[in-house]
Amino acid sequence: MLSLSSRLVERAVEQFATLPGIGRKTALRFVLHLLRRDKPAVDAFVDAIRQLKESIRECKHCHNIADGDACEICLDTRRDATVICIVENIQDVISIESTGQYHGVYHVLGGIISPVDGIGPADLHVDTLLRRVENAREVIFALGTTIEGETTAYYIFKKLARRDDLAVTTLARGIATGNDLEYIDELTLGRSIANRIRFEP
Repeated sequence: MLSLSSRLVERAVEQFATLPGIGRKTALRFVLHLLRRDKPAVDAFVDAIRQLKESIRECKHCHNIADGDACEICLDTRRDATVICIVENIQDVISIESTGQYHGVYHVLGGIISPVDGIGPADLHVDTLLRRVENAREVIFALGTTIEGETTAYYIFKKLARRDDLAVTTLARGIATGNDLEYIDELTLGRSIANRIRFEP
């Protein structure tokens, strides 16, 4: 247990320690670093965090994070809007974008079907996806290879079955079963999306 001589420092350490993967010692290093910075730098840091919370929105098209009504990916006219990559969360968008291998658009479900956690299809952004695929030529399942991920893909696949002209693909199986996308290296993930295969439930 760290013993601090300032209640203000202790309070700041407690707040930093609430971040995922940050223990009290790392949190203390962050706080001491900020104390060494000049006031304009600290003000800029605090202002960035405040604006992040007050101004960030959800893209009305794909449910990704956005500064306005639509995210930068959906607004980019160089992207192929007829190819939609279905992902679980925003981290997955970031992981795939980092590979530089994908040039379509995304649809963030906001989770996956998990009865144990009380998450059903109605809790996900499935309805907006079904409206978007009306103008799509391909849908890519880029969900984790867990039972929940496979269940979610199968559920959506059944919803898409009436579209004979829609290609439904999934990531190539260079990804081990049970893995989440955010923990896969860029090379493997890039190859998996570039060499995607037909989805077979």
